[in-house]
Amino acid sequence: MSESVEAADLEAHCARVRERIVEMCASVEGGHLGGSMSLVEILVALYFAVLRVDPAEPEAPGRDRLVLSKGHAGIGLYAVLAERGFFPAEDLAGYAEPGGRFSAHPTPAIPGVEVPTGSLGHGLPLGVGFALAARLSGSARRCFVVLGDGELQEGSVWEAAMAAASLRLDGLTAVVDRNGLQITGGTEDVVGLEPLADRWRAFGWAVVEVDGHDLGALVDVLGKPGPPDRPVAVIARTVKGRGLPFVEGQVRSHYARLGDRQRRRAHAVLRAARRADGGTGR
Repeated sequence: MSESVEAADLEAHCARVRERIVEMCASVEGGHLGGSMSLVEILVALYFAVLRVDPAEPEAPGRDRLVLSKGHAGIGLYAVLAERGFFPAEDLAGYAEPGGRFSAHPTPAIPGVEVPTGSLGHGLPLGVGFALAARLSGSARRCFVVLGDGELQEGSVWEAAMAAASLRLDGLTAVVDRNGLQITGGTEDVVGLEPLADRWRAFGWAVVEVDGHDLGALVDVLGKPGPPDRPVAVIARTVKGRGLPFVEGQVRSHYARLGDRQRRRAHAVLRAARRADGGTGR
């Protein structure tokens, strides 16, 4: 991990992000709890240690691009953007309010959101476009696309993967949130993906596998450029619902409307975890 990035600071960011995800899931509409919790470390590593972005100038031309292809985890992205300072964290209280800008899936009405996502399978094609545009304009900006593993059952993902390798887009990194679950069950029970790393390699990508909850490993992997002329696929092994033992690794965590009792229980668990790790939330 870079010396300029303190591990304890990153852990504290993750803890606050998880608390805000719980609050949004306690709204009248609820939210995609499990898949938002599983990608917290991925997004925190990117926004606080890797991406060249400026919350004061969210549309700066030379900024790195991040596409949250698994747009149903929008509340996770909102919580991280608020933590990074793109907008006040208090604004998240307007999540799911009629006429508000914070809906279930992200849109560019929210500072820091590049493109509207939620229709699965479209994020990587968009990332190919961003990476190709950077090359054609002579820009060194990088593009990261965060995908769900169930999303990889979409054929458009593999069409984009094939195109990216053919175009030798070394400025493109795909990060797969490999939590092993989707809305109807385990990914391997619905449409098997393994051997997943070999599949990406067969399409011409460089592949790195990493513990998706290890911030140091994520920063090291995502912060380094990949090999010349090859896009990179980072397979991040995660746990759906991470941080809440009563839903971790369970299909039922996919979408939740937390009642007051569940909300209080979730916050109690998260606070206890922070105390156990010296206040960092690790």
